[in-house]
Amino acid sequence: MLDREDRIIDINIEDEMKTAYIDYSMSVIVSRALPDVRDGFKPVHRRVLYAMNEDGNTYDKPTRKCASAVGQVMKYYHPHGDSSIYGTLVRLAQPWNLRYPLVQGQGNFGSIDGDSPAAMRYTESRLNRLASEMIRDIDKDTVDFQNNFDDSTVEPTVLPARFPNLLVNGSAGIAVGMATNMAPHNLSESIDACVAYIDHKGDIDAAGLINYIKAPDFPTGGIIYGYAGVREAFETGRGRVVIRSRCEIEEHNNHERIIVTEIPYQVNKSELVKAIADLINDKKIDGISGIADESNRKGIRIVIDIKRDANSGVVLNKLYKMSALQSSFSINNIALVKGRPQLLNLRDLIELFIEHRHDVVYRRTQFELRKAEERVHILEGLIIAVDNIDEVIRIIRAASEPQEAIEKLMERFSLSLIQARAIVDMRLRALTGLEREKLKEEYAALMQEIERLKALLADKELRAQLIREELLEIKEKYGDERRSEIIYTAEEFNPEDFYADDDMVITISHHGYIKRTPLSEFRSQARGGVGAKGSDTRDEDFIEYIYSASMHETMLLFTQMGRCYWLKVYEIPEGAKNAKGRALQNLLNIETGDRVNAFIRVKNLTRDAEFVNSHYLIFCTKRGTIKKTLLEAYSRPRANGVIAINLVDDDQLVGVGLTDGNSEVLIANRNGRAVRFNESTVRAMGRNATGVRGMTLDADGRDEVIGMITVPQDTEETILVISEKGYGKRSLVEDYRITNRGTKGVKTLNITDKTGELVAIRPVTDEHDLMIINKSGITIRVHARDISVQGRATQGVRIIDLKKRGDEIASVCQVLTEEDSDEEAFDAESLPENESATPIREEEGTKSELPQELIDRALAEDNQ
Repeated sequence: MLDREDRIIDINIEDEMKTAYIDYSMSVIVSRALPDVRDGFKPVHRRVLYAMNEDGNTYDKPTRKCASAVGQVMKYYHPHGDSSIYGTLVRLAQPWNLRYPLVQGQGNFGSIDGDSPAAMRYTESRLNRLASEMIRDIDKDTVDFQNNFDDSTVEPTVLPARFPNLLVNGSAGIAVGMATNMAPHNLSESIDACVAYIDHKGDIDAAGLINYIKAPDFPTGGIIYGYAGVREAFETGRGRVVIRSRCEIEEHNNHERIIVTEIPYQVNKSELVKAIADLINDKKIDGISGIADESNRKGIRIVIDIKRDANSGVVLNKLYKMSALQSSFSINNIALVKGRPQLLNLRDLIELFIEHRHDVVYRRTQFELRKAEERVHILEGLIIAVDNIDEVIRIIRAASEPQEAIEKLMERFSLSLIQARAIVDMRLRALTGLEREKLKEEYAALMQEIERLKALLADKELRAQLIREELLEIKEKYGDERRSEIIYTAEEFNPEDFYADDDMVITISHHGYIKRTPLSEFRSQARGGVGAKGSDTRDEDFIEYIYSASMHETMLLFTQMGRCYWLKVYEIPEGAKNAKGRALQNLLNIETGDRVNAFIRVKNLTRDAEFVNSHYLIFCTKRGTIKKTLLEAYSRPRANGVIAINLVDDDQLVGVGLTDGNSEVLIANRNGRAVRFNESTVRAMGRNATGVRGMTLDADGRDEVIGMITVPQDTEETILVISEKGYGKRSLVEDYRITNRGTKGVKTLNITDKTGELVAIRPVTDEHDLMIINKSGITIRVHARDISVQGRATQGVRIIDLKKRGDEIASVCQVLTEEDSDEEAFDAESLPENESATPIREEEGTKSELPQELIDRALAEDNQ
C-alpha cells in the first residue's frame, strides 16, 4: 500500500485557479454564450432545432407537446436542465424577440409585457418552414458531426444554414470577459448584401454593403433615430443605435393625445406604461392627464392623453428623453470564428457566411456526385442484365443459393459485387420494355448530372452562382418589407425640444429675484385702472424690471457694473404672477454687490454667424457714456460672464440696445430731456472699451440717464415716456430733432411736482400693450393706443392710479396686444431693440393668445 505522501500531489493554488478558470471561461465562450458566425446559433439553439428535426417535429406535421421536444434535447444533446432548453424553445417562437421566428408555437408563449409562457406540458410547437432552410441538406455530409455528451449518438457542430441567420436574427450573450449583442436585420436586405458580395467577388467594403442592407430591422419596428451609430457598427462591429417608438398625435374630444403603436426592441411594454405613469404621478412630466394600454391581438396601442393647455410635441420630446419610448441598442458583433471569438464588421459577417456556404455546397456536391456515381454503377449493371436477360435468368435459376448466382454473374459479365447483387434483387417488372427505357433515361440523366457536379467542384465561380441562386430563392419565399423606419439626419436632443416657444414675461426684482410667467396670465385693463397684484416680494424689495421674451430665445443679461451673462429663457424658473422668483445669484455667477439691469434676447446667438456679424450692441451708462460693439463679441457664452463695457468713476450701465447699424439712438434723463442722434456717429469699439459721450447731464448733482432706446429709420413707432407718479404720453419720433452726440437734448416731458421725474422711455405702436409695475408690486396692463399722442413739452395723462401714498412706478414694458396676437409675432433675430425687448411683426417667432371672454371675466373680477 502506498504511503499517504505518495498519493498526494502538491499543486500551487494560484496555478490551479488560473488553469481551472481559463478552462471554465473557454467552455462558456465556445459552448454556451457566443454564437457561431456560420449559422448564428449557440449550441443550445442548434440542438433544439436538430433534435426537433430528427424527431420529425417539422412544419409539415402536426404540433407536439413542447415537453416532448425538451425531453429529446435533454436526453441526447443538452444535459443542462429543462428550464434552459424550454426557455430557448420559447424565445425561438416569440415574434417580438426574433425578427424571423424559427419555431411555430401553439398556446401561451408569453407576451411583450414580460408574461411567462405556460408550462411545457401545456404548450405545443413545431419547426416552421424557415427553420427547415437552416437544416436543409444536413443529411448530405455538408457539416461535421461530433459525439454527444455520452457518446450514444452524434450531433452537428454547425448547421448548413441557407441564409445568414446571425445577421437576420442577431444574438445576445454574456461570456467571461466578453459579451455579444448583435442586432437583427431584414432578410431581403441581408440577402441582397450577400448577393452584392458575390457579384463583386468579395471586392466590396462595409460602406458599399450599406447600400444594400440599410440598418438593423427590429421585430418590434420603431424608428431608428440617427445614422451615425448604424454606420459605425457596420464599419467597426461596435455602435450605438437609437430607437424611438412610433408615435402619432391625434385629436380626440377637443384635446390631443399621443398614440404609440410601436416600441423599441427589447422594451417591456407593461413596464414602459408603468414608468410613464410614475413620471406623471411624481410630477416629473407635466401636461399628461392619463395613460391607457389598449393593445390587443392586432398590435400595440398605448394612448397618452394630453391636457388641453399642454403642447403635445413638447410632452412627447420629454417622454422620449425620460422614458423608454426612446432607447438605444448597443451593437457588439462578437462571434466565434473557427472556435475563436472575434469582433466582426458587416463585411466580415457576410464574408464568413459566404465561405460557410461555399464549404456546404462543395461538400454537398461531393456527396451528390458520390451518390450519382454509385447509382450509375448500379444502372450499368442493370442495363447489362436487361440486354442479356435470358442468360441472366438461366444463371439465376441454375444457382442453388443467391450467393452462387451473384458469383456466377460477376464471373460471366465482369460485374462488381454491388452490380451483381442489384441484378439478383431486380424485380420482374424491370423486364418490361417501359422499365428498360426508364433505366436508360435515368442513366443518361445521371451522366449529365455527374458532369454538372464535376464542373461545380472544379469551378468556384459556378458554386458562387449556385449560392446566389439559392439565396434569391430564400428571399423570394420568405422576404418581407422593413419594419424599422430610418431617420438619417436626426440629432441628439436639443434642450429647446422640451419647451414650447411660448411668450413669457420675465420679471426681475430690485434685490435680484427672477422668474418667468406665461404672458397669457396677465389681463388687459382700461387706462387709469388700479392694476392687479403682480408679484409678492420680500420686505423692502420690489419688481424693478419686467421684459417680454419667448422660451427659445437666449437672454444676454447685463449688470450695472458692465458684465454680460447668458441665460436661456427656459432655464429661468417659472412662477405665477405673485411668486417671488429665484435669486439670480443662484442661476448666474454674479459678483457680490452687482445686479442685472438690462438684457437683449437673440434667437440663434451661437448658430447664426451672419446675424451676429451684422448687428451691434449699443451700451448707455448712467453718466451718459455710449458705446457700440459688434454682437459677435458676445456670442460665446461663458459660465462666469465677460466684461461688456469698461466703466470708470463708479458709473453704471442703464441700457443696452440691439441694432443693425442704421438705427437712431434716443437717450433720456431724469429731468425730462432727450437727445436723438444716428448711431453711425458712434464708431464700433472692442468689448473692453469704455465708449464716448452720448449725452451731457445737468450739473445739479441728481441728474442721470434713465434709459436709452434705439429705433430704426422710418419707424412707425412713437416714443412713450412715463413719470414716476404715473403720468405719460406718446410723441412722434420726428418731434425730437436730430442733434449731435453729447448734447443736452430737447424737452421730452414737462416735469412738475404732480408728474414727478422721468422714469421710463419706450418705443411703442398702437399694437402694443404696456405692462407697468410699481414698487409695491402692483401690475397693470393697458393698451398703448389708449394713450394719446401729444407734443414733446406736455406733461401727459394719468396712466396708472398710485393709491398708496409715496408709491412710484418701478418699470415699464411693452408687449403685443392680445387682440392682435393672431397676426403679430416676435422675431428676436431681426429685432433692433433695447433692453425692454420690443416686439416687432415678422412671420417667424411665437405668439401669445388669450380668449376675450377670459379677459372680460378678469376685468369684472378686478372691478369688484
